[in-house]
Amino acid sequence: MHRSLQFIRVLLLEFTIEPFVEGDPGPHVMMAIEAAQALGFEIEFGPFGSSCQIPAERAGDVTKAVVEAAFANGATHVSLHAERLSEAP
Repeated sequence: MHRSLQFIRVLLLEFTIEPFVEGDPGPHVMMAIEAAQALGFEIEFGPFGSSCQIPAERAGDVTKAVVEAAFANGATHVSLHAERLSEAP
C-alpha cells in the first residue's frame, strides 16, 4: 500500500499576508483566515502571521483558499510555510 494511504500526516501551515499594518489586519488577512476556517480548521492568529494544523492531504485545499481569499481582498504578497509535525499509523 502506498505510504500516504498508510499514515496520517499532520502539517503546520503558517501564512503571512501583506501588506502588514500593525494592529489593523485588514480584509486581505481576515478573509483569508475565514476561508481556512470555513474548511473546518482552527486558525491561530498571530502578530506577524497565522497558522493551523492540518492533515497533509488537505494542504492544497487550505493553501488555495487562503491565497485566493487574500489576493481577492487586496493582498500584495502571501508567504506560506509548511512543516511536518507527525506521522501516526
